[in-house]
Amino acid sequence: MSEEIVLYTNPMSRGRIARWMLEEVGQPYRVEVLGYGTTMKAPEYLALNPMGKVPAIVHRGAVVTETAAICAYLADAFPQAGLLPEAGPARAAYFRWIFFAAGPLEAAVVNRTLQVEVAPDKAAFVGYGSFERVMDVLEEALSHGDYIAGDRFSAADVYVGSHVGFGLQFGSFEKRPAFEAYHARVASRPAARRANEADDRLMAEARGGGG
Repeated sequence: MSEEIVLYTNPMSRGRIARWMLEEVGQPYRVEVLGYGTTMKAPEYLALNPMGKVPAIVHRGAVVTETAAICAYLADAFPQAGLLPEAGPARAAYFRWIFFAAGPLEAAVVNRTLQVEVAPDKAAFVGYGSFERVMDVLEEALSHGDYIAGDRFSAADVYVGSHVGFGLQFGSFEKRPAFEAYHARVASRPAARRANEADDRLMAEARGGGG
């Protein structure tokens, strides 16, 4: 089985999160850039990810899709990177907040962006209750320390930090001090900067007609 990690991505996608995670892991990886509606829907890629979306990674013959799963998988596959907290309260918080961001947080933000209004008497059906409650819960979680799961940076910060960053950038999050301080802290990491620079170059090449 190949030890090479292959990242299928597009610089205008959640693939940016996966690249950041790969940079944090510090293992060599190869990038395959796919286009929306073209190579992303080609039979070759659909054989890997029938959803026809990115990101996805292939490692040791296994395919991992869904960005939260990619982050968790890489933290587990490469423990030497120190991105998986030790068993105990920090590990519990790590899983809690990764799945909070992948579930209630993303659902609440997407519904708000699409102007889907959930009636108060139907709030129990959507799983997150209300957008305001989700934002308040996340703000509270980010107000007690530098990182989301204990006193050390982890893969949960890659995932949660990316959601906070996207939300602040595109206006789907209020610019609360706890959000801005947290994102500034995690986005300043060298791995985050390398990942952003690499994806920004891809975007510039695409605009300029490059490969």
